[in-house]
Amino acid sequence: MLGTVSSGPQLDEIPVAREFPDVFPSDLPGLPPDRDVEFVIDLEPGTRPIAKAPYRMAPRELEELRTQLDELLEKGFIRPSSSPWGAPVLFVKKKDGSMRLCIDYRELNKVTINNRYPLPRIDDLFDQLRGSAVFSKIDLRSGYHQLRIRESDIPRTAFRSRHGHFEFLVMSFGLTNAPSAFMDMMNRVFKDFLDKFVVVFIDDVLIYSRNAAEHDQHLRLVLSALRDHQLYAKLSKCEFWLPQVSFLGHVVNKDGISVDPEKISAVMDWHRPSTPKEIRSFLGLAGYYRRFVEGFSTLAAPLTKLTQKNVAFIWNEKCEEAFLELKSRLCSAPVLTLPTEGKDYDVYVDASHVGLGGVLMQEGKVIAYGSRQLKTHERNYPTHDLEFAAVIFALKLWRHLLYGAQCKIFTDHKSLKYVFTQKELNLRQRRWLEYVADYEVEIQYHPGKANVVADALSRRTGKIFNLSVERLVEEFLLMDISVGCGNLQSSLVADEPSWISLTRLHQKEDPNLLHLYLRTEKGELPDFSIDVSGTLKYRGRFCIPAVGGIRSMVCKEAHGSSVAYHPGATKMYHDLKQIAWWCGMKGDIARYVSECYTCKRVKADHGRLGGKLTPLEIPTWKWESISMDFITGLPRSPRGFDSV
Repeated sequence: MLGTVSSGPQLDEIPVAREFPDVFPSDLPGLPPDRDVEFVIDLEPGTRPIAKAPYRMAPRELEELRTQLDELLEKGFIRPSSSPWGAPVLFVKKKDGSMRLCIDYRELNKVTINNRYPLPRIDDLFDQLRGSAVFSKIDLRSGYHQLRIRESDIPRTAFRSRHGHFEFLVMSFGLTNAPSAFMDMMNRVFKDFLDKFVVVFIDDVLIYSRNAAEHDQHLRLVLSALRDHQLYAKLSKCEFWLPQVSFLGHVVNKDGISVDPEKISAVMDWHRPSTPKEIRSFLGLAGYYRRFVEGFSTLAAPLTKLTQKNVAFIWNEKCEEAFLELKSRLCSAPVLTLPTEGKDYDVYVDASHVGLGGVLMQEGKVIAYGSRQLKTHERNYPTHDLEFAAVIFALKLWRHLLYGAQCKIFTDHKSLKYVFTQKELNLRQRRWLEYVADYEVEIQYHPGKANVVADALSRRTGKIFNLSVERLVEEFLLMDISVGCGNLQSSLVADEPSWISLTRLHQKEDPNLLHLYLRTEKGELPDFSIDVSGTLKYRGRFCIPAVGGIRSMVCKEAHGSSVAYHPGATKMYHDLKQIAWWCGMKGDIARYVSECYTCKRVKADHGRLGGKLTPLEIPTWKWESISMDFITGLPRSPRGFDSV
């Protein structure tokens, strides 16, 4: 296997690619050739030209504008215009700090008829990578500038600036149909290779192969296609002969697919939302990785509720816990395996009063998680229909994989296994049964939740907090579940309880713990230590910060989880102090247990018995205190009285 070429590669050092130097020029040679696909701008009938005044710019921006306009004119990408159309110009900063020239085409986009050419689903692109061990990634140089605009539509791209009025001859950033048109062109270029060894998403091309010999051939075919169609790539953005590749926010290797740590850092650094719009933005970014998070919709339910109409924005403890839990789950997202065609699938489904969920597995390894919240009418379903709805949800969600394949569906609702032989069905169940009949499905009873990964972690004979790290590792090896992140240490971090992950993240936000942390670094506190991950511990126990509701989360896990059995305050303290510590911990635990509604309702009252009757105080003035005793339930007298 050849090494990664990622930073400052030299073309003559890259096998195969060095045979195609004309595909990697230092700059685009000029106007692109005429192609089968042209970018067109079809307008709604009756549209009149739209012109907007130029935006004001800082002196530095004006200087940069002059430079970039000169470059575009020299290459022939723009020309002076007398069009009645005119859009303003603005700059957007790139990752490297340079400025990208953008045109504000929002008014033009409003009157443009949308191109319905489909963009591929991200999940579908990754499903075809199973078994690949060698990857190369090619990024086109200014890809949009390699596609011409239809001659009659060129005046509509006109833009106005302080330095003049110009129009584009090649496709520009900001035009509404640009991604669809470019995707159309790329699919035509690589039509013979798609779904075989090439994945294309707009201007990104991923080549995948099972071994180096195959990759040599595949890479040669792709570069030849680029040469034949006079498409050019940017060498500094290309990567070749990789055992692992970052693509569309994911990391892919022979073991499976995981979240790209660089992309997920944006989620981890997200500040607490203060408006419904900010919540939508957070859920939009986090939802991109929902296939990695079991029960995503259920976790996000408190946040989703705040985005609904006529709902007051009140950020409570449930919202805070959901926000932190989602960040923690994404930070510790597992590696998901990729599906193998021809092998059987296992689907574990479950339903609750909040949502539907499922886990898709193959050969004991997780492929994807899926979930959604219940719709309004579904909240009225009886339990049997709700569990059946979870089956239908999973079949629809993963239809592209399950249709035509052997599949076992496991549910914790025992009566569902008899649904195929059940005689009396309501109309909804009949409709669902007809849908299930299209699949080669066998429904089996599986006691407990469909949380396969969590079951592997929570299997125990004693208290959950007494499970050692070695015990967890042994159970992972026995279960053969691929949820690591590349090495043992990251695997342990990925599957530790969420409150531990949050403790690591937020420990230094607690002023008291920060003070202890700094003193521990100086060696002033022998009872405290800092582990390899930078976490402060007291005699080997996690120091829990007083921020973000983490202490409440720890108490909830130790007292109310499915494996805790609601212990009393003393027992809970002795269990929890083996792994966690904070100032006033014993009192907080006693207070938490005393406020537990389940314990109050179910457990017998073993508190101190009430004392004997005591005489009332002697009143200081007449008529100050009046007492009366009643004897009731006596036999009724002839006059109808039964009390004295």
